[in-house]
Amino acid sequence: MKTQTIAKDLPACPVETTLSLIGNKWKVLILRDLLPGTKRFGELKNSIGGVSQKVLTAQLRDMEENGLVNRKVYAEVPPKVEYSLTDLGYSLKPILDALQNWGEEYKASMKHEPSDAV
Repeated sequence: MKTQTIAKDLPACPVETTLSLIGNKWKVLILRDLLPGTKRFGELKNSIGGVSQKVLTAQLRDMEENGLVNRKVYAEVPPKVEYSLTDLGYSLKPILDALQNWGEEYKASMKHEPSDAV
């Protein structure tokens, strides 16, 4: 069973487990952009910006294998593919909210710091 294999291979530390699943820039941005709802590949690529098609494809496949993202293919020519978060993927929303809040607080604190420039 795939779940047993995955569970066996996961790190003992829960923080390390989370980081192994979403611990890179692209995966966090994919999650951020799928939180509001379903997107097609091109929409994701444009909204994320700076990511190559190859890297985005690899990240989406990895997230799909880990149960965070759903991939729906429509039988059309050209093929239409949509991505959305699974319930498990959506359960990461509080983590992303915390990252956003921390980033906003950090930016605000940097505006008030005295400059070291001479």
